[in-house]
Amino acid sequence: MSSSNDTIKTITVAGLLCLVCSVAVSLVVVQLRPQQAKNAEIDMKKNILMSAGLIKEGDDVQAAFEKIEAIVIDLETGEKVDIDPKSFDQVAASKDPKQNIRIPAEKDIGKLNTRAKYATVYLTRDEEGSIESVILKHWGKGLWSTMYGFIALGADANTVKGFAYYSHGETPGLGGEVDNPGWKSQWIDKKLFSDEGNVEFKVAKGTANGGYQVDGLSGATITANGVTSSIKYWFGDHGYSKFLEKVRAGEI
Repeated sequence: MSSSNDTIKTITVAGLLCLVCSVAVSLVVVQLRPQQAKNAEIDMKKNILMSAGLIKEGDDVQAAFEKIEAIVIDLETGEKVDIDPKSFDQVAASKDPKQNIRIPAEKDIGKLNTRAKYATVYLTRDEEGSIESVILKHWGKGLWSTMYGFIALGADANTVKGFAYYSHGETPGLGGEVDNPGWKSQWIDKKLFSDEGNVEFKVAKGTANGGYQVDGLSGATITANGVTSSIKYWFGDHGYSKFLEKVRAGEI
């Protein structure tokens, strides 16, 4: 009888301990959630600023981001729409049937399947209000992962001012070299579009040749091709091209 009571007591204590621990963990998670969300927001802002070369190590991210103007655009028309950029998540919208569209197979060179109807774009302006840079989110498939990043263009909506990925799962030392500062620096002052308006930029198979290329990634051909494909998609006629035409025309 005593043995049975001891077993019940042990199970009861263990159950109560588990319950207390579960409640404690839940409370910690709830309490940390706002801080985690804030940290994620700051990290995203930092990546946007870094892609445009607007922040250095140690700078105040929130203060630097005050120079950034965020707007939401309709990718179909290139027009600005009345959506609060703080409440719009372009990546999440691309996965939501109510907010996305299916990319026609012949245009889906980035292998994305769907994209959001709208996109958040980030602008910096000079003292006269003219656009100095346009910062755009882009993503596409690499070898092992979807690679998410930002690219900053100059006032001509063509010349690259900065480039960075903020999330990917490519192989360190191979495809992971998309994060190599030396490789990313090659993008600066390269052109995306030819004089005829075609997307000419690509990652070379070897050494870059000309103003529309950066060096290839040794041993990471599929990753490199994924970078090229994502740029060609996002800056083609199913991506940002209509918006960039309006930027060039001074309509934004």
